[in-house]
Amino acid sequence: MKATLSTVEARRVALAAQGFGTPPIDGSAGTRALAATIRRLRTLQIDSVNVFARSHYMPLFSRLGAYDTAGLDRLLFTGKPAFVEYWAHVAAFIPAADWGLFDFRMQEMRRRHDAPEGWTRRHADTVAWVRDELASRGPLRPAQIERDARRSSRGPWWDWDEVKSALEYLWLYGEVAIAGRRGFERRYGLASQVIPDAARVPVPREEAIRELVSRAAAAYGVATASDLADYWRIRDRRAVLTAVHDLVDAGELSPVAVEGWRVGGRPAPAWVHRSARLPRRIDTAAILTPFDPVVWFRERAARLFDFEYRIEIYTPAARRRYGYYSLPIVVGDDVVGRTDLKADRTRGRLLVQSAWWEPGAPPDAAERVAERLRAAAAWQGLDTVSVSHWGDATDDLAGALGDAARHDAGPSSPHDTASPVDGPPSPEGFAVAS
Repeated sequence: MKATLSTVEARRVALAAQGFGTPPIDGSAGTRALAATIRRLRTLQIDSVNVFARSHYMPLFSRLGAYDTAGLDRLLFTGKPAFVEYWAHVAAFIPAADWGLFDFRMQEMRRRHDAPEGWTRRHADTVAWVRDELASRGPLRPAQIERDARRSSRGPWWDWDEVKSALEYLWLYGEVAIAGRRGFERRYGLASQVIPDAARVPVPREEAIRELVSRAAAAYGVATASDLADYWRIRDRRAVLTAVHDLVDAGELSPVAVEGWRVGGRPAPAWVHRSARLPRRIDTAAILTPFDPVVWFRERAARLFDFEYRIEIYTPAARRRYGYYSLPIVVGDDVVGRTDLKADRTRGRLLVQSAWWEPGAPPDAAERVAERLRAAAAWQGLDTVSVSHWGDATDDLAGALGDAARHDAGPSSPHDTASPVDGPPSPEGFAVAS
Protein backbone atom coordinates (compact mmCIF):
# COMPACT_ATOMS: atom_id res chain seq x y z
CA MET A 1 0.00 0.00 0.00
CA LYS A 2 1.23 3.48 -0.85
CA ALA A 3 2.37 5.80 1.95
CA THR A 4 0.24 8.63 0.51
CA LEU A 5 -3.23 8.25 -0.99
CA SER A 6 -5.29 10.72 -2.96
CA THR A 7 -8.88 11.16 -1.86
CA VAL A 8 -10.04 9.10 -4.84
CA GLU A 9 -7.63 6.31 -3.95
CA ALA A 10 -8.81 6.40 -0.32
CA ARG A 11 -12.41 6.03 -1.55
CA ARG A 12 -11.44 2.98 -3.58
CA VAL A 13 -9.63 1.41 -0.66
CA ALA A 14 -12.62 2.08 1.62
CA LEU A 15 -15.25 0.78 -0.81
CA ALA A 16 -13.23 -2.33 -1.64
CA ALA A 17 -12.86 -3.08 2.08
CA GLN A 18 -16.63 -2.75 2.43
CA GLY A 19 -17.29 -5.35 -0.26
CA PHE A 20 -17.85 -3.11 -3.27
CA GLY A 21 -15.93 -3.51 -6.47
CA THR A 22 -18.10 -5.19 -9.07
CA PRO A 23 -21.78 -4.70 -9.91
CA PRO A 24 -24.16 -6.74 -7.73
CA ILE A 25 -25.59 -9.84 -9.40
CA ASP A 26 -29.27 -10.07 -8.52
CA GLY A 27 -30.50 -13.46 -7.39
CA SER A 28 -27.08 -15.07 -6.95
CA ALA A 29 -26.54 -14.66 -3.19
CA GLY A 30 -27.25 -17.64 -0.97
CA THR A 31 -26.95 -18.03 2.78
CA ARG A 32 -23.18 -18.52 2.63
CA ALA A 33 -22.68 -15.22 0.76
CA LEU A 34 -24.98 -13.40 3.18
CA ALA A 35 -23.07 -14.70 6.20
CA ALA A 36 -19.71 -13.87 4.61
CA THR A 37 -20.83 -10.30 3.91
CA ILE A 38 -21.97 -9.75 7.48
CA ARG A 39 -18.65 -11.09 8.73
CA ARG A 40 -16.82 -8.72 6.38
CA LEU A 41 -18.78 -5.78 7.82
CA ARG A 42 -18.41 -7.20 11.36
CA THR A 43 -21.83 -5.82 12.34
CA LEU A 44 -25.23 -5.02 10.86
CA GLN A 45 -27.10 -2.05 12.34
CA ILE A 46 -30.79 -2.35 13.18
CA ASP A 47 -33.20 0.50 12.59
CA SER A 48 -36.96 0.65 13.03
CA VAL A 49 -37.96 2.59 9.90
CA ASN A 50 -39.65 0.45 7.26
CA VAL A 51 -40.72 2.92 4.57
CA PHE A 52 -38.83 1.12 1.79
CA ALA A 53 -37.07 -1.86 3.43
CA ARG A 54 -35.81 -2.56 6.93
CA SER A 55 -32.33 -1.18 7.33
CA HIS A 56 -30.58 -4.46 8.20
CA TYR A 57 -31.68 -5.93 4.86
CA MET A 58 -30.19 -3.07 2.85
CA PRO A 59 -26.38 -3.46 3.17
CA LEU A 60 -26.62 -6.95 1.71
CA PHE A 61 -28.80 -5.77 -1.18
CA SER A 62 -26.35 -2.92 -1.82
CA ARG A 63 -23.40 -5.30 -2.14
CA LEU A 64 -24.92 -8.54 -3.43
CA GLY A 65 -28.04 -7.44 -5.26
CA ALA A 66 -31.54 -8.83 -4.82
CA TYR A 67 -31.62 -11.88 -2.54
CA ASP A 68 -34.15 -13.91 -0.60
CA THR A 69 -34.57 -12.11 2.71
CA ALA A 70 -35.91 -15.33 4.23
CA GLY A 71 -32.35 -16.65 4.03
CA LEU A 72 -31.11 -13.73 6.10
CA ASP A 73 -33.96 -14.22 8.56
CA ARG A 74 -32.85 -17.82 9.07
CA LEU A 75 -29.33 -16.60 9.88
CA LEU A 76 -30.53 -13.96 12.31
CA PHE A 77 -33.77 -15.09 13.88
CA THR A 78 -34.17 -18.86 14.14
CA GLY A 79 -33.02 -21.44 16.68
CA LYS A 80 -29.66 -20.52 18.17
CA PRO A 81 -28.74 -18.02 15.49
CA ALA A 82 -25.24 -17.49 14.12
CA PHE A 83 -25.70 -13.76 14.70
CA VAL A 84 -27.21 -12.08 17.75
CA GLU A 85 -28.16 -8.56 18.74
CA TYR A 86 -26.18 -6.32 21.01
CA TRP A 87 -25.30 -2.64 21.50
CA ALA A 88 -22.26 -2.86 19.20
CA HIS A 89 -22.29 0.18 16.91
CA VAL A 90 -25.71 0.90 18.30
CA ALA A 91 -28.36 -1.83 18.33
CA ALA A 92 -26.86 -4.23 15.80
CA PHE A 93 -26.32 -7.84 14.86
CA ILE A 94 -22.92 -9.34 15.64
CA PRO A 95 -21.60 -12.90 15.32
CA ALA A 96 -22.72 -14.85 18.36
CA ALA A 97 -19.08 -15.84 18.83
CA ASP A 98 -18.24 -12.16 19.50
CA TRP A 99 -20.46 -11.82 22.58
CA GLY A 100 -17.51 -11.88 25.00
CA LEU A 101 -15.78 -9.04 23.15
CA PHE A 102 -18.43 -6.68 24.48
CA ASP A 103 -18.17 -7.69 28.13
CA PHE A 104 -16.38 -4.38 28.87
CA ARG A 105 -19.43 -2.55 27.54
CA MET A 106 -21.84 -4.76 29.46
CA GLN A 107 -19.94 -3.97 32.66
CA GLU A 108 -19.99 -0.25 31.89
CA MET A 109 -23.75 -0.41 31.37
CA ARG A 110 -24.15 -2.22 34.67
CA ARG A 111 -22.00 0.34 36.52
CA ARG A 112 -24.15 3.12 35.13
CA HIS A 113 -27.64 1.71 35.50
CA ASP A 114 -27.24 -0.71 38.43
CA ALA A 115 -25.68 1.88 40.70
CA PRO A 116 -27.39 2.44 44.09
CA GLU A 117 -29.82 4.96 42.54
CA GLY A 118 -29.89 3.32 39.11
CA TRP A 119 -32.98 2.03 37.37
CA THR A 120 -32.45 -1.66 38.02
CA ARG A 121 -31.81 -1.04 41.73
CA ARG A 122 -34.96 1.04 42.00
CA HIS A 123 -36.95 -1.73 40.28
CA ALA A 124 -35.12 -4.70 41.76
CA ASP A 125 -38.30 -6.76 42.30
CA THR A 126 -39.32 -6.44 38.65
CA VAL A 127 -35.81 -7.34 37.47
CA ALA A 128 -35.72 -10.42 39.72
CA TRP A 129 -39.14 -11.53 38.49
CA VAL A 130 -38.07 -11.23 34.85
CA ARG A 131 -34.92 -13.27 35.53
CA ASP A 132 -36.99 -15.96 37.23
CA GLU A 133 -39.49 -16.08 34.36
CA LEU A 134 -36.80 -16.61 31.75
CA ALA A 135 -34.91 -19.10 33.91
CA SER A 136 -37.97 -21.27 34.51
CA ARG A 137 -39.68 -20.95 31.12
CA GLY A 138 -36.85 -20.43 28.64
CA PRO A 139 -36.83 -17.82 25.84
CA LEU A 140 -40.11 -15.94 25.54
CA ARG A 141 -41.79 -13.40 23.31
CA PRO A 142 -42.90 -10.17 24.98
CA ALA A 143 -46.56 -11.15 24.58
CA GLN A 144 -45.92 -14.32 26.57
CA ILE A 145 -44.13 -12.42 29.32
CA GLU A 146 -46.83 -9.76 29.40
CA ARG A 147 -49.57 -12.36 29.76
CA ASP A 148 -47.78 -13.89 32.72
CA ALA A 149 -47.11 -10.48 34.23
CA ARG A 150 -50.81 -9.65 34.12
CA ARG A 151 -51.81 -12.74 36.08
CA SER A 152 -48.90 -12.93 38.52
CA SER A 153 -49.91 -14.06 41.99
CA ARG A 154 -47.06 -12.10 43.57
CA GLY A 155 -49.08 -9.13 44.72
CA PRO A 156 -50.42 -6.58 42.22
CA TRP A 157 -49.98 -6.97 38.49
CA TRP A 158 -46.48 -6.29 37.30
CA ASP A 159 -46.22 -3.00 35.44
CA TRP A 160 -45.67 -3.96 31.81
CA ASP A 161 -43.60 -0.87 31.00
CA GLU A 162 -41.27 -1.79 33.86
CA VAL A 163 -41.04 -5.37 32.59
CA LYS A 164 -40.06 -4.16 29.11
CA SER A 165 -37.41 -1.87 30.55
CA ALA A 166 -36.08 -4.66 32.78
CA LEU A 167 -35.63 -6.87 29.72
CA GLU A 168 -33.73 -4.14 27.93
CA TYR A 169 -31.45 -3.37 30.86
CA LEU A 170 -30.68 -7.05 31.37
CA TRP A 171 -29.87 -7.25 27.67
CA LEU A 172 -27.46 -4.32 28.01
CA TYR A 173 -25.85 -6.04 31.00
CA GLY A 174 -25.36 -9.22 28.97
CA GLU A 175 -27.62 -11.29 31.22
CA VAL A 176 -30.31 -11.53 28.54
CA ALA A 177 -29.86 -12.19 24.83
CA ILE A 178 -32.25 -12.08 21.88
CA ALA A 179 -33.10 -15.68 21.00
CA GLY A 180 -34.35 -14.91 17.49
CA ARG A 181 -37.60 -13.37 16.39
CA ARG A 182 -41.00 -14.35 15.08
CA GLY A 183 -41.68 -11.93 12.27
CA PHE A 184 -39.84 -9.00 13.79
CA GLU A 185 -40.98 -9.69 17.36
CA ARG A 186 -38.07 -10.44 19.64
CA ARG A 187 -37.72 -13.53 21.81
CA TYR A 188 -35.81 -12.88 25.03
CA GLY A 189 -33.81 -15.53 26.86
CA LEU A 190 -31.08 -15.66 29.42
CA ALA A 191 -27.71 -15.36 27.72
CA SER A 192 -26.84 -18.84 28.98
CA GLN A 193 -29.84 -20.16 27.02
CA VAL A 194 -28.84 -18.45 23.77
CA ILE A 195 -25.07 -17.81 23.59
CA PRO A 196 -22.63 -20.76 23.49
CA ASP A 197 -20.60 -21.16 26.67
CA ALA A 198 -17.29 -20.46 24.92
CA ALA A 199 -18.62 -17.21 23.45
CA ARG A 200 -19.70 -15.92 26.87
CA VAL A 201 -16.15 -15.95 28.26
CA PRO A 202 -15.36 -12.28 28.96
CA VAL A 203 -12.52 -10.76 26.94
CA PRO A 204 -10.47 -8.30 29.02
CA ARG A 205 -11.18 -4.67 28.16
CA GLU A 206 -7.81 -3.75 26.67
CA GLU A 207 -7.69 -6.91 24.57
CA ALA A 208 -11.29 -6.45 23.44
CA ILE A 209 -10.77 -2.85 22.35
CA ARG A 210 -7.62 -3.80 20.46
CA GLU A 211 -9.51 -6.56 18.63
CA LEU A 212 -12.46 -4.30 17.85
CA VAL A 213 -10.17 -1.57 16.53
CA SER A 214 -8.46 -4.17 14.34
CA ARG A 215 -11.80 -5.30 12.96
CA ALA A 216 -12.92 -1.73 12.32
CA ALA A 217 -9.67 -1.05 10.47
CA ALA A 218 -10.15 -4.12 8.27
CA ALA A 219 -13.76 -3.14 7.57
CA TYR A 220 -12.81 0.44 6.66
CA GLY A 221 -9.53 -0.25 4.85
CA VAL A 222 -8.22 3.23 5.60
CA ALA A 223 -9.34 5.25 8.60
CA THR A 224 -8.60 7.90 11.20
CA ALA A 225 -8.73 7.23 14.93
CA SER A 226 -12.19 8.86 15.03
CA ASP A 227 -13.40 6.50 12.31
CA LEU A 228 -12.10 3.48 14.20
CA ALA A 229 -13.66 4.62 17.47
CA ASP A 230 -17.04 5.31 15.88
CA TYR A 231 -17.31 1.87 14.29
CA TRP A 232 -18.03 0.50 17.77
CA ARG A 233 -18.92 3.81 19.45
CA ILE A 234 -15.91 3.60 21.75
CA ARG A 235 -15.50 7.00 23.38
CA ASP A 236 -12.30 6.20 25.25
CA ARG A 237 -9.93 7.86 22.78
CA ARG A 238 -6.83 6.97 24.77
CA ALA A 239 -7.75 3.28 24.66
CA VAL A 240 -8.37 3.49 20.90
CA LEU A 241 -5.01 5.18 20.26
CA THR A 242 -3.26 2.63 22.46
CA ALA A 243 -4.86 -0.11 20.39
CA VAL A 244 -3.79 1.61 17.16
CA HIS A 245 -0.17 1.85 18.32
CA ASP A 246 -0.19 -1.82 19.40
CA LEU A 247 -1.57 -2.82 15.98
CA VAL A 248 1.09 -0.75 14.22
CA ASP A 249 3.77 -2.50 16.26
CA ALA A 250 2.21 -5.85 15.34
CA GLY A 251 2.22 -4.98 11.63
CA GLU A 252 -1.58 -4.97 11.25
CA LEU A 253 -1.78 -1.21 10.64
CA SER A 254 0.49 1.16 8.78
CA PRO A 255 0.40 4.96 8.90
CA VAL A 256 -0.79 6.60 5.70
CA ALA A 257 -1.34 10.18 4.58
CA VAL A 258 -4.56 10.93 2.71
CA GLU A 259 -4.60 14.11 0.66
CA GLY A 260 -7.27 16.50 1.90
CA TRP A 261 -7.83 14.76 5.23
CA ARG A 262 -7.19 17.45 7.79
CA VAL A 263 -8.10 18.17 11.38
CA GLY A 264 -7.45 21.46 13.13
CA GLY A 265 -5.67 22.73 10.02
CA ARG A 266 -3.16 19.88 10.06
CA PRO A 267 -2.99 16.56 8.19
CA ALA A 268 -5.21 14.02 9.92
CA PRO A 269 -3.32 10.93 11.08
CA ALA A 270 -4.68 7.85 9.32
CA TRP A 271 -3.87 4.17 9.07
CA VAL A 272 -4.37 1.46 6.50
CA HIS A 273 -5.04 -2.18 7.39
CA ARG A 274 -2.68 -4.83 6.07
CA SER A 275 -5.60 -6.58 4.31
CA ALA A 276 -6.59 -3.40 2.43
CA ARG A 277 -6.16 -3.24 -1.32
CA LEU A 278 -6.20 -0.38 -3.79
CA PRO A 279 -8.16 -1.45 -6.87
CA ARG A 280 -7.63 0.39 -10.15
CA ARG A 281 -11.35 1.08 -10.29
CA ILE A 282 -14.62 0.40 -8.47
CA ASP A 283 -17.34 -0.71 -10.85
CA THR A 284 -20.56 -0.72 -8.87
CA ALA A 285 -23.91 1.02 -8.48
CA ALA A 286 -25.67 0.82 -5.14
CA ILE A 287 -28.40 2.42 -3.06
CA LEU A 288 -27.38 2.55 0.62
CA THR A 289 -29.29 2.65 3.86
CA PRO A 290 -28.47 5.69 6.01
CA PHE A 291 -26.99 3.17 8.46
CA ASP A 292 -24.56 1.53 6.07
CA PRO A 293 -20.97 1.64 7.40
CA VAL A 294 -19.97 3.55 4.26
CA VAL A 295 -21.95 6.59 5.46
CA TRP A 296 -23.09 5.98 9.05
CA PHE A 297 -20.30 8.17 10.47
CA ARG A 298 -21.25 11.49 8.88
CA GLU A 299 -17.84 13.05 9.52
CA ARG A 300 -16.18 10.26 7.53
CA ALA A 301 -18.73 10.51 4.71
CA ALA A 302 -17.92 14.21 4.37
CA ARG A 303 -14.18 13.54 4.42
CA LEU A 304 -14.26 10.63 1.95
CA PHE A 305 -16.96 11.75 -0.47
CA ASP A 306 -17.48 15.45 0.25
CA PHE A 307 -21.01 14.31 1.06
CA GLU A 308 -22.95 16.26 3.68
CA TYR A 309 -25.65 13.93 4.87
CA ARG A 310 -28.51 13.79 7.31
CA ILE A 311 -31.85 12.05 7.30
CA GLU A 312 -34.86 14.29 7.68
CA ILE A 313 -37.43 12.12 9.46
CA TYR A 314 -37.51 14.51 12.39
CA THR A 315 -37.25 17.66 10.27
CA PRO A 316 -40.61 19.44 9.92
CA ALA A 317 -42.04 18.40 6.56
CA ALA A 318 -42.07 21.84 5.01
CA ARG A 319 -38.36 22.31 5.81
CA ARG A 320 -37.13 19.04 4.28
CA ARG A 321 -34.56 19.59 1.57
CA TYR A 322 -34.13 16.07 0.19
CA GLY A 323 -36.99 14.01 1.61
CA TYR A 324 -38.20 12.00 4.55
CA TYR A 325 -35.62 9.18 4.39
CA SER A 326 -33.19 9.84 1.56
CA LEU A 327 -30.77 7.06 0.67
CA PRO A 328 -27.22 7.73 -0.59
CA ILE A 329 -26.40 6.51 -4.10
CA VAL A 330 -22.97 5.15 -5.04
CA VAL A 331 -21.83 4.87 -8.64
CA GLY A 332 -18.25 3.83 -9.26
CA ASP A 333 -16.07 5.11 -6.45
CA ASP A 334 -18.20 8.04 -5.33
CA VAL A 335 -21.48 9.00 -3.70
CA VAL A 336 -23.23 10.65 -6.65
CA GLY A 337 -26.68 11.45 -5.27
CA ARG A 338 -29.52 10.56 -2.95
CA THR A 339 -33.06 9.33 -3.37
CA ASP A 340 -36.06 9.09 -1.08
CA LEU A 341 -37.80 5.75 -1.70
CA LYS A 342 -41.14 4.47 -0.50
CA ALA A 343 -42.75 1.08 -1.07
CA ASP A 344 -46.41 1.52 -2.03
CA ARG A 345 -47.34 -2.08 -1.34
CA THR A 346 -51.05 -1.55 -1.84
CA ARG A 347 -50.54 -0.62 -5.50
CA GLY A 348 -47.35 -2.58 -6.07
CA ARG A 349 -45.24 0.50 -6.80
CA LEU A 350 -41.79 1.69 -5.83
CA LEU A 351 -42.14 5.44 -5.37
CA VAL A 352 -39.13 7.62 -6.01
CA GLN A 353 -40.32 10.47 -3.83
CA SER A 354 -37.28 12.61 -4.61
CA ALA A 355 -33.89 12.26 -6.26
CA TRP A 356 -30.90 14.57 -6.33
CA TRP A 357 -27.46 14.55 -7.91
CA GLU A 358 -24.25 15.51 -6.18
CA PRO A 359 -21.85 17.76 -8.12
CA GLY A 360 -19.82 15.79 -10.64
CA ALA A 361 -22.17 12.83 -11.06
CA PRO A 362 -20.94 10.81 -14.09
CA PRO A 363 -22.83 10.85 -17.40
CA ASP A 364 -24.02 7.24 -17.03
CA ALA A 365 -25.30 7.72 -13.46
CA ALA A 366 -28.99 7.82 -14.42
CA GLU A 367 -28.80 4.54 -16.35
CA ARG A 368 -26.86 2.83 -13.57
CA VAL A 369 -29.26 4.04 -10.87
CA ALA A 370 -32.34 3.18 -12.94
CA GLU A 371 -31.15 -0.41 -13.18
CA ARG A 372 -30.79 -0.58 -9.38
CA LEU A 373 -34.25 0.95 -8.92
CA ARG A 374 -35.75 -1.79 -11.08
CA ALA A 375 -33.86 -4.38 -9.05
CA ALA A 376 -35.00 -2.77 -5.78
CA ALA A 377 -38.63 -2.86 -6.88
CA ALA A 378 -38.41 -6.51 -7.86
CA TRP A 379 -36.59 -7.36 -4.61
CA GLN A 380 -39.46 -5.85 -2.63
CA GLY A 381 -42.11 -7.58 -4.73
CA LEU A 382 -43.23 -4.36 -6.42
CA ASP A 383 -44.29 -4.34 -10.06
CA THR A 384 -43.56 -0.81 -11.22
CA VAL A 385 -41.50 2.28 -10.48
CA SER A 386 -43.03 5.76 -10.31
CA VAL A 387 -40.86 8.88 -10.19
CA SER A 388 -41.88 12.23 -8.71
CA HIS A 389 -40.88 15.64 -10.02
CA TRP A 390 -39.08 16.67 -6.81
CA GLY A 391 -35.31 16.91 -7.24
CA ASP A 392 -32.85 17.63 -10.02
CA ALA A 393 -32.31 13.93 -10.78
CA THR A 394 -35.94 12.89 -11.19
CA ASP A 395 -36.29 13.71 -14.89
CA ASP A 396 -33.02 11.92 -15.65
CA LEU A 397 -34.13 8.81 -13.77
CA ALA A 398 -37.60 8.82 -15.32
CA GLY A 399 -36.01 9.06 -18.75
CA ALA A 400 -33.57 6.22 -18.03
CA LEU A 401 -36.40 4.05 -16.72
CA GLY A 402 -38.34 4.67 -19.90
CA ASP A 403 -41.65 3.20 -18.79
CA ALA A 404 -41.77 4.91 -15.39
CA ALA A 405 -44.98 6.61 -14.33
CA ARG A 406 -44.74 10.05 -12.74
CA HIS A 407 -46.42 11.28 -9.58
CA ASP A 408 -46.43 14.38 -7.42
CA ALA A 409 -44.40 14.55 -4.24
CA GLY A 410 -42.76 17.25 -2.19
CA PRO A 411 -41.53 18.12 1.28
CA SER A 412 -45.02 17.84 2.79
CA SER A 413 -46.03 14.61 1.05
CA PRO A 414 -47.42 11.96 3.43
CA HIS A 415 -45.15 9.04 4.26
CA ASP A 416 -45.62 5.75 5.99
CA THR A 417 -45.21 6.15 9.72
CA ALA A 418 -41.97 4.63 10.97
CA SER A 419 -42.73 1.11 12.15
CA PRO A 420 -41.20 0.54 15.58
CA VAL A 421 -39.16 -2.57 16.19
CA ASP A 422 -41.45 -5.02 17.95
CA GLY A 423 -40.61 -5.59 21.58
CA PRO A 424 -39.74 -3.33 24.49
CA PRO A 425 -38.48 0.16 23.78
CA SER A 426 -34.97 1.03 24.86
CA PRO A 427 -34.80 2.58 28.35
CA GLU A 428 -33.50 6.06 28.81
CA GLY A 429 -29.82 6.93 28.93
CA PHE A 430 -28.27 4.32 26.64
CA ALA A 431 -25.46 6.54 25.33
CA VAL A 432 -22.28 4.49 25.28
CA ALA A 433 -19.34 6.07 27.07
CA SER A 434 -17.03 3.05 27.19
